[in-house]
Amino acid sequence: MNQSCGAYKQSRTAQRARSLAYGALTCLGRHTITGMLTASGRQFVDWTSAYRLFDQERIDVGHLFDVALSGVLQGLDSDQMIVAHMDDTLLKKTGKKVTGSGWRRDPLGPPFHSNFIWGQRFLQMSMALTEKTGASQSRAIPIDFHHCPTAKKPGKSADEKVWKTYRQEQKQTNLSKQASERIKLLRQRLDQEGAKGRELVISVDGSYSNTTVLKSLPEEVTLIGRIRKDTKLYSFPGQSKAGVGRNRVYGDRLPTPEQIRQSDQYKWEKVEAWAAGKTHQFDIKVIKDIRWRVAGGQHDLKLVIIRPLGYRLTKKSRMLYRKPAYLICTNPELSIEKLLQAYLWRWEIGVNFRDEKTLLGCGEAQVRKEKTVEKVPAFIVAMYALLHLASYRVSKKGNKNSLPRPRWYPSDKGYRQTSSDIINLLRTQMWAKAIGYNFSSFVNQQRRIKTQKNTANALTSALFYVRK
Repeated sequence: MNQSCGAYKQSRTAQRARSLAYGALTCLGRHTITGMLTASGRQFVDWTSAYRLFDQERIDVGHLFDVALSGVLQGLDSDQMIVAHMDDTLLKKTGKKVTGSGWRRDPLGPPFHSNFIWGQRFLQMSMALTEKTGASQSRAIPIDFHHCPTAKKPGKSADEKVWKTYRQEQKQTNLSKQASERIKLLRQRLDQEGAKGRELVISVDGSYSNTTVLKSLPEEVTLIGRIRKDTKLYSFPGQSKAGVGRNRVYGDRLPTPEQIRQSDQYKWEKVEAWAAGKTHQFDIKVIKDIRWRVAGGQHDLKLVIIRPLGYRLTKKSRMLYRKPAYLICTNPELSIEKLLQAYLWRWEIGVNFRDEKTLLGCGEAQVRKEKTVEKVPAFIVAMYALLHLASYRVSKKGNKNSLPRPRWYPSDKGYRQTSSDIINLLRTQMWAKAIGYNFSSFVNQQRRIKTQKNTANALTSALFYVRK
């Protein structure tokens, strides 16, 4: 928190934000502003200052994310690549007057029917904080959480001038347009942090593998994105014959990614990468020197086809497979090991969304003004990022102080702490200091009990291991 003081105009504002941050991390109920105030012991004092903290220009949430960005760069070695993940998420709302809310397509709806929910749309970017170079696990640290509302559609009786303004706003608020702007801003922030000259690799899903994003990529930025299995791809053009006319940009039509996967003309190769808790051998096909009309012929692309891994639900069940993945990369020189590992790390941004919503209650605050609906969720996500950075630095110093894991977890000493583990450890340390209780002894007392009929310190155990 000391590095974040530049985000506040006054020291008392910083103290108030610090109190709210601890309240957000230790709150056991709904993570509204009043819930944060109650968790921080400020339920009997004036609460309006907490709302003014976000409603007025008293906090710069972007500076908090700059601290997280700087912390990730310090945790990476100079020879490690900078990997970021980008995706959008929805925060469900019920109030129809909440600024920026609207009807959105539910991504969790069934594939045979499109459902809609009322909520806000945010675009998040996270950076991978890896343990070592090569095939290893990583932790995604959020470094940007941007509100992306859509333009408000005018009524049918509005004049042509209003409709013209609406169409212009619609283009500016397009999600792909805003994603392109956030990529440029991230590149600028990295240059300011001393990472100029280091390549930035961004992994995205298929919704951002489009013309708007690909044609506006800044220099020293590589994009890895999914494409459809029936995408129309082309080879490099051959040498043009002497004559009148422009040089060709696209060569002959190539088979679709699905046809390439099924063809025996393209050989599979083995690549090692970390995924699902351990190192796997992946079968992939790589086709270099291709072009795609969506990219406008500006990028020489590389196509990567990943064969799905087989898995069994039980030891005796039959082998099951998921769907294959088809990727394009805007840097043909990027090694296939780095490309595959950077894409597999993208799973961590989904973990971010789950933790931010279920553990920290991102989106539960009952606010509706323009500035508060942007800053309160971003503030929660920034605290989540700083919490993981603090946990990473403590672990690097060799401090293994943590609560024993519940009985149903595997007894693996090399496990990675989950967000719930880190939050519960913070709660126990704060509560133990406040009430003067040695929380490390209650586990030993429980283990000494030989019968299941009795339980020692039931309330303490329930508090210290609370989960949503």
